[in-house]
Amino acid sequence: MTDTPPDRLSIDPASKFFDEPLLERGIGIRFNGTEKNNVEEYCVSEGWVRVAAGKAVDRKGKPLTVKLKGTVEAYFRDQPE
Repeated sequence: MTDTPPDRLSIDPASKFFDEPLLERGIGIRFNGTEKNNVEEYCVSEGWVRVAAGKAVDRKGKPLTVKLKGTVEAYFRDQPE
């Protein structure tokens, strides 16, 4: 595996940016210098993250999300030895 996380990643299995092995490895997101644990999807090059908007869900049961723009830093939580 590579030492750099992908530019864009989603936790939604229906998304084309979903990658289960990378998610199992553990991805950390730092947004505007603050650690975020509730990120649904991110894009480093475009500078945005999608986070759940409270407990609201759409008619299919997926959480409603809000897109926040800023500085995004992605990293692996488990550093390879």
